[in-house]
Amino acid sequence: MTRNLLISAVVPACIAFQLASAPIPGSAQELLGGVDGVTRESGSGQPVAQVRITAHNLTKGTDSTAVSGADGTFTVARLEPGPYQVAAARDGFVRSTANVEVPAAGNYRVDFLLAAAVPPAPAVDASDSAVAAELAALKKRIEQLEAAQQARTTPAAGTSAASPAPAAAPPAPAASIPEALQSPESTPGVDNFTPFAYGDFTWLNGTSRNKDTVLDTKFFTPEVRFDTHFMTDFNQPRDHTMGGSTESFRSGEFQLEQVSVGGDFHWQNVRGRILMMDGLFATTTPRNDPSPGNGQWDLRNAYRYISEGWGGYHFNVNHGLNIDAGIFVSYIGLFSYYNFDNWTYQPSYVSSNTPWFFNGLRIQWFPTNKLKIEPWIINGWQSYARANGRHGFGGQILWRPYEWLSLVFNNYGNGTDDLGIPGRSRIHTDDSLEVRYYNNPQSTGASKMAFSFTADAGCEYGSGVTCHGGAAGPKQAFLGWMLYNRIWFYKDLLGLTLGGGMMNNPGRYLTLLPPINGADAISGSPYFTENPGQQAHMWDSTVTLQYMPRQYITWWGEVGYRHSDVPYFSGRGGITPPGGNNGSPASYACSSGASSGTNDLAAAETACGGGIGSVWFPDLRRSQVVLSVGVLVKF
Repeated sequence: MTRNLLISAVVPACIAFQLASAPIPGSAQELLGGVDGVTRESGSGQPVAQVRITAHNLTKGTDSTAVSGADGTFTVARLEPGPYQVAAARDGFVRSTANVEVPAAGNYRVDFLLAAAVPPAPAVDASDSAVAAELAALKKRIEQLEAAQQARTTPAAGTSAASPAPAAAPPAPAASIPEALQSPESTPGVDNFTPFAYGDFTWLNGTSRNKDTVLDTKFFTPEVRFDTHFMTDFNQPRDHTMGGSTESFRSGEFQLEQVSVGGDFHWQNVRGRILMMDGLFATTTPRNDPSPGNGQWDLRNAYRYISEGWGGYHFNVNHGLNIDAGIFVSYIGLFSYYNFDNWTYQPSYVSSNTPWFFNGLRIQWFPTNKLKIEPWIINGWQSYARANGRHGFGGQILWRPYEWLSLVFNNYGNGTDDLGIPGRSRIHTDDSLEVRYYNNPQSTGASKMAFSFTADAGCEYGSGVTCHGGAAGPKQAFLGWMLYNRIWFYKDLLGLTLGGGMMNNPGRYLTLLPPINGADAISGSPYFTENPGQQAHMWDSTVTLQYMPRQYITWWGEVGYRHSDVPYFSGRGGITPPGGNNGSPASYACSSGASSGTNDLAAAETACGGGIGSVWFPDLRRSQVVLSVGVLVKF
C-alpha cells in the first residue's frame, strides 16, 4: 500500500518536472524573447485556429509571423527584445492588434478575442427607376439646404463679415491608467480554455461562493476576509477554553477568529500570492505543528501571520502548468482553511485533524480544462520545518468532468513527522466526492441540493508501531469519514446543512492535543498522552443555517454535538491550573497551580506533598454541545 501511494504521488511530479524543464524558444543564452497566447472568439470563448499572428518590430520595421493551432495557441519565437505591434487576422473576423514590449530571454503573453466581421451592406442598383428617383429627390433637397445655410452666413452688401465663431476647445484628455492596473476585458460566453472555468462551481463545499471581485486588475487581485463569532459550550468551562478543534477555541465570548488581507499578483506569467493571517488562527494553527521543536530559530513566530505566501511561474503548457514555492493550503480534508468557503463552521474530525497548510514546492499541471494533477515536495505533514530526516511527498488529483460533479484525491507519504522519532514514517489518503443533484436557482423554494462525502485512511509504521498491529508493534492507524447534505432556499438566499462524521485513531497520532496548561504539539501533556496503542474513537454531528444576502457576506448559526470514548472535551472545571498556566505543560501541576517538575504521577504526588489529592487534574468530559453564531465577510 505504501509503495502504491508513493508511486501515485511521485510519478505526476516527475512528469511535471520534465514538462517544466523542456527547452523554451528564446533561451537566456540567446537573449531572444517571444510572444505567445491564445486566440478565441469573443462571443463564445471558443479557440480560433488558423489565425495569422504578425509581430511587427517598431524599431527595425521587420515582421515575424506564426499561425494559431487547433486549440488557438500560438508562439512567435526568436524575437529581439523591444517594442512590437502584434496583430491577429483571419478571414471572417475583425483584425485585432496589441502593442507589447518583448523581454529578453522570455515570452510576453497576449491573448486575442476576435469579433466576427459584419458583412457589408448590399450595393444599391442605381439603374432601378424608383431608386433613381429617390436619389434625385434627396440630392435636390440637400442642394436646397446648402443654399439656405449659405444665405444665412453670407453678409449683406456694405456690411463687414462676422468674425468666425471660436473653435471649440478640445476635450480634456482622459486620465491615463498604467497598463498593469487596467481592468481585464470580460469574456462573454463559456470559457473552455481556463481550467474549471466552463462551469459554476461556487456551490462546492470548501470553495468560495464569490462570483465577482470588487477590484481586479491585470497585475493584482486583492482579497480581504473577516471571521467573527460567539460560541457557547454547554459544559460551561470556567476558563472559557475549548479544545480538540481547529475552529472552536473560546466559550461565552465574542472572538475574531480570522482577519486576512492580501491577494494574488500576476504579470507576464509570473505569479505570487500573499494572504496574511491574524486573529485566533495566528496562535491556534501553529501550535499543532511540532517541527519547530527540531533545531533553532523561532519558526512559529516567523510564519504565524502568513496563511499563504508563495511565488512561481505559469508555463503555457496544455491548459496551464504552474510551479510555485512557499506556504500553500493543503487541500486535505475537503473543507477550506477559511470558514467563509464552507457549508458548516465546525468540520468533522477527518478535516479538522488533517493539515491546513504545507511548506514546500507545488506543481499544478492542467492537461485539460477539467483535470488538475498536482504533486507536492514538502517539509512534512503541516510543518514549517522537517521534524526528522526526510521530506514528505504527496499530491492531489482534481477532476470535475461536469458542473454538478467534483472528485478529489489527496495522497501523502514518505515523511517522518513524529518529533524525535526519525524511524517512523507516515502514509495517508484522503478522497472526496461532491454531487449537486438538484439545481433551480430562481426557485423561491429549494433552489439547490448537494452532498459531499469524504473518506480518510492512513497509518504510521516503524520504531515500534505498525499499520495493522501484531508482534512488530501496536496498531497506529487512522480511519474516518464525513458526510454532509446541503439545501439552498429562496434563490440561494438561505443554506441549511446537516451532517457529521467519525474517526478511529489508535495511537492518537492525528488526534488534536487539548491545550491543557498551555500544551502544544511540541510539549505534549501527561494529562492526555498520545502513546502507541492508545485508542481515540470519536464522532460528531452539526446543523448549520446560513443567511447570504450578498455574495460577500454570510450570517450563520450552528448547533454541534461531539462525542469521544475517552475524556477529551473541556468540562466545568476547565483545563487551566489554578492561577493560570505555570509554564511547564509537559509536567503534572500541583493543586496550588505550581509545577511538580515531573510527568510521572507517583513522583508528582511526592513533589506536591500530599498524595493524589495534592495533584491538579483538568476536567475532561466525553461529550460536548456547542451553540455558535457569527458573521463571515470576504471581498
